[in-house]
Amino acid sequence: MRGNPDRTHRWSVILAGGNGVRLRPLTRLVSGDDDRPKQFCRLMGDETLLARTRRRVARLVAPERTLLVFTEDHERYYAEEIAECPPAWTIVQPSNRGTAPAILWSLLRLAELDWDATVALFPSDHHYSRENQFLKGVERAFEAAEVSPQSVIVLGAKPAYAEVEYGWIEPARAASRYGSIRPVQNFWEKPPLEVAENLFKRGCLWNTFIMVGRVSAFLELIATAMPHLYQIFSTKARNGTRDIAEIYSRIEPADFSSQVLSRSTGSISVATLGDAGWSDLGDPRRAKAALSEDYGNAALWSRLAATA
Repeated sequence: MRGNPDRTHRWSVILAGGNGVRLRPLTRLVSGDDDRPKQFCRLMGDETLLARTRRRVARLVAPERTLLVFTEDHERYYAEEIAECPPAWTIVQPSNRGTAPAILWSLLRLAELDWDATVALFPSDHHYSRENQFLKGVERAFEAAEVSPQSVIVLGAKPAYAEVEYGWIEPARAASRYGSIRPVQNFWEKPPLEVAENLFKRGCLWNTFIMVGRVSAFLELIATAMPHLYQIFSTKARNGTRDIAEIYSRIEPADFSSQVLSRSTGSISVATLGDAGWSDLGDPRRAKAALSEDYGNAALWSRLAATA
């Protein structure tokens, strides 16, 4: 790997368009708002999860090279928080159509800004109890992607147990010249318990859905896995907001994990974050565990337990 990477072409995309329905019991308790998605909620201290993500990512990528992806219906939750951001750096979807359209549109926007970009994609609603471990893992992935333009690297976390609500990554046995970065053998999306237990025993990894690669490599993946969606966006998205609204009104929801990653294992590698204390805070049980571990907020998570 290079000792002095060129960071001027490093970009990040923070995905903040989800609805966070499964965590509503907790977000209602914290915010008093029935519909507030978790990324706009102050679950872990005084900052929203989005603000914590932006601060964490800024340790890796300059804020002026970070794109933020939202959904129009959530404007009342994010408008004040991003008031200082240049409008060109925010992508507002007309509606939530899943992760694949959100990622594709953001990558096409980024390709116009910097075709040589190496980009990291981050969910906006995750938690790390050992943040330095997370930062080291993403840095290694950036370095690998910068010297291997065709690579897309997915970050995996060391599992603590056989979780059935997470996606799993099965690394290939083949060695890699990047050491801890290996080809992907298979993706397993929310497997049944028996399969999850087997994956856990075999040293497979939780899929954090953090991905790093050249913007061109990502677009090639999507064009191959979902050519119809890619064609619609690449030909019409150039014409502005009106065409984007039309696109979103007629496309079906599409999931990047199952419809792109799972179809592209031959082109994807996995890097491990190790034991970074990762959680996607996706349901009250995991959120309760994270609150208990990091903040000892007994009053909050005991109230949650009564509603979960």
